[in-house]
Amino acid sequence: MNRIAGKRVLITGASAGIGEACARAFAAQGVHLVLTARREERVRDLAAHLASAHGIEARGERLDVADRAAVFGFVERLEADGLLPDILVNNAGKARGLDKLHEGDVDDWEDMIDTNVKGLLYVSRAVLPHMVARDSGHVINIGSIAGRWVYPKGAVYNSTKFAVWALNEGMNIDLLGTNVRVSSVDPGLVETEFSEVRFHGDTTRAKTVYADTVPLTGDDIADAVLYVANTPEHVDVINLVVMPTAQRHAMLLHREPSSS
Repeated sequence: MNRIAGKRVLITGASAGIGEACARAFAAQGVHLVLTARREERVRDLAAHLASAHGIEARGERLDVADRAAVFGFVERLEADGLLPDILVNNAGKARGLDKLHEGDVDDWEDMIDTNVKGLLYVSRAVLPHMVARDSGHVINIGSIAGRWVYPKGAVYNSTKFAVWALNEGMNIDLLGTNVRVSSVDPGLVETEFSEVRFHGDTTRAKTVYADTVPLTGDDIADAVLYVANTPEHVDVINLVVMPTAQRHAMLLHREPSSS
């Protein structure tokens, strides 16, 4: 049963990876789109393509979720244009660097904290009051198993995703008595541009992360997000952990070296 056709979803970080996959999955179900990312051309092209392909309304705009004024101004424009979302997918996030804490790059830390924590807070703070006012809506936070299990050289990224875990739980508690739902989808190893960003564009190093194993894809996570969004309104999936079959823990990943 399709319970979300005709609704509107706002997806942050929608120009690639999980965000793009979510956009495609929602569009295929007849959901109208508001897509944001820092890469304006890519997100505008995606919105135009999906609108044409699925007969939906789709809008793509540049937005840096770490820019507080930009976020609040953007949501004000959505309100003025009658485009406030029924569903918010807080997807924008990143990892930068893989270092021991005492050797880490502070600029990398600030980039992760600004995007993964403060960005999620800004967008949620701007959108949630509208959902509360109409007593309807669904926030889906893209977390990570890194917010459940710490791994070596990932302390700051882990911390940001532990924050998402806490914020997801805190939002739920604060919304008690309303019909606004809050959920998180927490992926394990997913092959996207994630590792290229983490390693500052070093594609060779990024490829080693996914070598000799079968990771998840953005489409796999989009399937999970769609499931969570499509549940009946009296059902709230608080946390959903999704890992590839080859992975059983943050640090337990089966690799099968190729014979070549």
